[in-house]
Amino acid sequence: MVRPASIAAALLISVSATPVLAQETQVEEPLPAGPPETVFDGDFLSVGIGVGYNASYSGSDDYNINILPIVQASFAGIKVNPRPAGLALDFIPDPDEGIGFSAGPMVRLRSDRADVDDINDDVVAAYGELDRAVELGGSVGVSFPKLLHPYDSLSVNLDAAWDVAGAHGGMYWSPSVTYFSPLSRATAASLSLSTTFVDDKFADYYYSVPQFNTLLPDENVLPGFQAEGGMQSYGVNLLLAHDLSGDVTDGGLSLVGIGGWSKLVNDAADTPFTSIRGNNDQYFVALGVGYTF
Repeated sequence: MVRPASIAAALLISVSATPVLAQETQVEEPLPAGPPETVFDGDFLSVGIGVGYNASYSGSDDYNINILPIVQASFAGIKVNPRPAGLALDFIPDPDEGIGFSAGPMVRLRSDRADVDDINDDVVAAYGELDRAVELGGSVGVSFPKLLHPYDSLSVNLDAAWDVAGAHGGMYWSPSVTYFSPLSRATAASLSLSTTFVDDKFADYYYSVPQFNTLLPDENVLPGFQAEGGMQSYGVNLLLAHDLSGDVTDGGLSLVGIGGWSKLVNDAADTPFTSIRGNNDQYFVALGVGYTF
């Protein structure tokens, strides 16, 4: 059967990818009347590479271009799902019918302000590089298929992770809601709403500003700020994917575009790194290409 959640996950592998050339216009086949077998029903491997355009640090109003490889897979019932600079595993098999559940460990690498050359604001760069955080945790979720038609789904997910590398030494947790639906046999869309909460250690590491900075002239020194945990941000992402064979169920080459917006709130917005030197509105755009085996 078609498993919308699996197809959506496979399409997500290319949320950041290379610019796409103009395609020849073609008439797409309608969705089949009954659920067909798909490449995502068994073991599969999807690989993607992309170009993303995002803020140079959390709260920046300067943007960088980054190239990011992403992997999505399923082997022996264990699914590998992408996360920003990381992966999450799902050990719970999808049911043939009805509500599905997911649960498993996750890991991600957080490199915010970890390379001074990537910080486009000289004042912020003068406050120094931060260490890269290695965050380990878990991801759980529930999926409700066939909400409006046989091929869509609504998924609710929660990620939570702790830094184990001694960088920020804290944690974050991020609930999200995603609606997925194919628009035709070749094209699909996914809309996600999410929010992120952080603890005091996380907030202090990334958003606190020391009282003094001897590397800057007095007129450029930012006011001291002590950040505390709480809600960090909320946002929305829209993904569109197009299978070049004209059939999303058979794998092969696909093109993906994604646009996202998030707003930093509370101390993530009030820190001088954001309120004086940056902007609490954060944008993300990516174009990509992926292949499913």
